[in-house]
Amino acid sequence: MTLAVPGAPPAGSAEPAGRYRLALLLRLPQRVGTLCLLELQRIRHDPIELLTRTIQPALWLVIFGTTLSELRAMPTGGVPYLDYLAPGILAQSALFVAIFFGVQILGERDAGVLAKLMVTPTPRVALVAGKAFAAGIRAAIQGVVVLLLAVVLGVTLTGNPLKIVAALGVLVLGAAFFACLSLVLAGLVLRRERLMGIGQAIMMPLFFASNALYPVDLMPVWLRWIAYINPLSYQIDALRGLLIGTPARLALDVTILAVMAVAGIIAAGALLGRLTR
Repeated sequence: MTLAVPGAPPAGSAEPAGRYRLALLLRLPQRVGTLCLLELQRIRHDPIELLTRTIQPALWLVIFGTTLSELRAMPTGGVPYLDYLAPGILAQSALFVAIFFGVQILGERDAGVLAKLMVTPTPRVALVAGKAFAAGIRAAIQGVVVLLLAVVLGVTLTGNPLKIVAALGVLVLGAAFFACLSLVLAGLVLRRERLMGIGQAIMMPLFFASNALYPVDLMPVWLRWIAYINPLSYQIDALRGLLIGTPARLALDVTILAVMAVAGIIAAGALLGRLTR
């Protein structure tokens, strides 16, 4: 007995394989969207997790931000330090959501869910992209909470709704890359305990070796080079330009984030098969 793959050309059909692949490609956005919706159902069923994840960025804003604002020691080009800090904490909250996303994938592997998804005709890049952008949307929802807190603390944000939406888009894009990075690590280490340890090891260095807390010009030369290749720096630069109006290279920032997200999706897709062996 031969099992047919849903949507595939029937055996003996003259339909070219290339046409079938084109049909899959055209349905790719729909399948990515469906996977995003499935992932986001988890937020609806467990909204408490979303609230608990906002505690850490809230503490950074309330304690670290307000304290350094009083010291007035950070050269931020005339921008109040709390305003300068808020986009960095917004990016930090998205990073913390995304960098452990691979743990969820390993849980799905152990439950047999991932193996079932892998035998569907959905391309691996669609599986990865759906999960990565779901992590990004989750980060954006959490980001809205952080932005509301920033406003309560007196941060002056743009009143332009288009810029706010664009900032949330930047947040999604950056979180999608870091979710893919987590998936790549999951495909390499294959164990949740190891992935948790690696995530803890790289999370704070990524944060501190960026422009989240202080301008890059204040860093020693060796650390500046790390900041220049750190995708988080470009995400924060774009967020600052959109939310508080500081000079930013938006086109360059978004291009780098998009290229990194695509590269991450391809790399994670290539390693996805290791998780089901």
